[in-house]
Amino acid sequence: MTEPADTLGVGIVGLGIGAQHAEMYGRLAVCELRWLYDLDPDAARAVRDRLGAGTVADSYDAVLADSETDVVSIASFDHHHAGQVRDALAAGKQVFVEKPLCRGMDELGTVAAAWAEAGRPHLRANLVLRGAPLYRWLREAIADGRLGRVYAFDGDYLYGRLHKITDGWRAGVPDYSVMEGGGVHMIDLMLWLTGERPETVAAVGNHLSTPEGAGGFDDFAAATFTFPSGLVGRITANFGCVHRHHHVVRVFGTEATFIYDDAGPRLHTSRDEDGRAEPIDLAPLPDHKGVLIPDFVDAILRGRESAAAAQREFDLVSACSAADQAKAQGTAVTVEYL
Repeated sequence: MTEPADTLGVGIVGLGIGAQHAEMYGRLAVCELRWLYDLDPDAARAVRDRLGAGTVADSYDAVLADSETDVVSIASFDHHHAGQVRDALAAGKQVFVEKPLCRGMDELGTVAAAWAEAGRPHLRANLVLRGAPLYRWLREAIADGRLGRVYAFDGDYLYGRLHKITDGWRAGVPDYSVMEGGGVHMIDLMLWLTGERPETVAAVGNHLSTPEGAGGFDDFAAATFTFPSGLVGRITANFGCVHRHHHVVRVFGTEATFIYDDAGPRLHTSRDEDGRAEPIDLAPLPDHKGVLIPDFVDAILRGRESAAAAQREFDLVSACSAADQAKAQGTAVTVEYL
């Protein structure tokens, strides 16, 4: 692994969501936007022209070969992540990648081995809800005991974009997982907010919303996780729903209940019939898809928490993979962690 400099050279791979990565790195005085790479060169050129920075690369290898590129930020299609992350690690880069980090335990084993071989550099996935003001507040409230003992977590990921799994790139991935591709946000919140890892999971799914002949994978999946503390987590990934793109979170504690849904975020602190929930005036989404990048960059420059941060990403992939395994087998399984 190369030692990070005071200024970090950055290469962006995938200029859909990756355009927002490029914007955020461009705001940071300690970063130099060096490379922009996309399968569509016009997309890379458009970002370059808009930001006035970066060189359009003609290949991923060109980005990795540049010794002055310290960070590779990956926003390609999900099924490309594992290989691109592995290659970036092997090239001595620090890596920031859109969720999911990778797909399944086989890919995770490959990524984890490459990470260890590279000297455990900084490796993070872009789970943007960690950057939402609402969930940062909720994490502190749980840690401070305001909810009491948390015994149940419900998370519903309402994708509401059926066309993206029938006509988009996902339709061409026969083993696409809605839990890894969308439910991962809810599973991540569950682990991140509670600070716990599940030990078992059972799951079911169907593909009744998807037109016959399209996709070939479940467009709905539901998983129930159990934790050593007794906490139970229920997660759904609902890609075929007739609903706007949205999510719902409910956290049940012995002293209070947190709910975020169409009615907004609020906290129930009473069981009285006439009790009213306390509204929480905080945003449930970050204001930018690159909200986690400044902390990632700061961690590199200060040399902090690379192993712990990577392990959180490995644990998340393990939990998602176990849910898919349980669904495929039709029985509860133990979550295996690296």
